[in-house]
Amino acid sequence: MCPHCHHNSSRVVDSRPADNGHAIRRRRECENCGYRFTTFERIEVTPLLVIKKDGNREEFDRDKILRGIMRAAEKRPVGMDKITSIVDDVESKVRALGGTEVSTQLIGKYVMDELVDVDDVAYIRFASVYREFKDMGSFVNELNELMGRDQDSVANDNNENDSN
Repeated sequence: MCPHCHHNSSRVVDSRPADNGHAIRRRRECENCGYRFTTFERIEVTPLLVIKKDGNREEFDRDKILRGIMRAAEKRPVGMDKITSIVDDVESKVRALGGTEVSTQLIGKYVMDELVDVDDVAYIRFASVYREFKDMGSFVNELNELMGRDQDSVANDNNENDSN
């Protein structure tokens, strides 16, 4: 709507990205009076709620994932670029589900799926918080699974080298 004459029809004269690509700036001209004005269009992101273990819901916060991974990877050879990439991948997977709610369990699983290939120690640290190991046995079981996965990976690498 034209801010000058309130006519409903205008044409776009020029468009360009704004706000680091998160908006589009459009110069418009009223078809009735010729008045030129600027509008901004923003992409509307649907709010995503996270269902906590206790059933409470809170808004999705990628910074919480970032802090959790940073804590797990503390003093490990995992660069900030890799951590940010993991957070981006997890957020993309969660948003690709298309729903408006996601459980903390699924978010944790996505993080662990990414971390397992990056750093074993960071993976175990994250898993110990995410899975809330109740005793030493559950912790040892997780370590055994990880070590078995590593041995399978080495065996597969050796088989590939033998066939070359």
